[in-house]
Amino acid sequence: MRAVDAARLVALAAIWGGAFVFLRVAAPVLGAVWTSEIRVLLGGLALLAWLRFSGVDVGLRRHARAYFVLGATIIALPFALFAYAAAHAPASLLAIVNATSPMFGIAWSAALGDERLTARRFAGLVLGVAGVALIAGPQDAGAGSPFLLAIAAALCAACAYGATGVLMKRAAGGAAPRGMAAGNQLGAALALLPLLPFALPHAAPSPLVIANVLALALLASGVAFVLYFRLIADIGATRALTVTYLIPLFGVLWGALFLGEAITLSMLGGAALVLLGTFFVLKS
Repeated sequence: MRAVDAARLVALAAIWGGAFVFLRVAAPVLGAVWTSEIRVLLGGLALLAWLRFSGVDVGLRRHARAYFVLGATIIALPFALFAYAAAHAPASLLAIVNATSPMFGIAWSAALGDERLTARRFAGLVLGVAGVALIAGPQDAGAGSPFLLAIAAALCAACAYGATGVLMKRAAGGAAPRGMAAGNQLGAALALLPLLPFALPHAAPSPLVIANVLALALLASGVAFVLYFRLIADIGATRALTVTYLIPLFGVLWGALFLGEAITLSMLGGAALVLLGTFFVLKS
């Protein structure tokens, strides 16, 4: 890997790790639905403008059905779930839970017959479950507490992310990956639109909240996808996926630096188990 590729990989991880901090600031004020809608609408429009400037045919009309289906399932749903979770759980923990997405991806592929669930991959899944349990277990809360519900929502979001590969294989309809980066987000914005009147913001957003939701849209859903697809083109999809290992590190770091979140032994132990499990799953 060239130095410039490594720099792009680290920058991508830093942005996606920071997304959980942005959510932690914006979601408690705007709510899950409005935070997600602004994120995908502005991010999708920014990507659409960049792709058209670059001469890429997004094919919004031609692939409208695929963009809507994929946008609703693998973008709108997990974005809204993570936004809900961010109102009740630390950003650093959510970044760690997000790292279970490849494990869910293997589980989905195995369930649908696309991949074989080897003993090593199964061990990775078990380690991931143990890591999440270690993160959630020490909390002084009952089973119905907002914190545990937030962890459950984050796991469901990771499960939705994990379905990306199998759903794109079946529903992409021939759309190009770079076109889907913009089209799926605009499809997600359309899917979330009917929910907006029923989930109004909790308060008027401050300049800090506005800055964080704009960072979500333009950085985490705009610039990050440009970096990601450039990495796929330069180093391949498998190596680009190693960003999964770096996101929790930046999520924990940014949470501690900007939000004053505590770094506990259970968090570090859980993160280690999740990352080790992810390694087993991806390297099998």
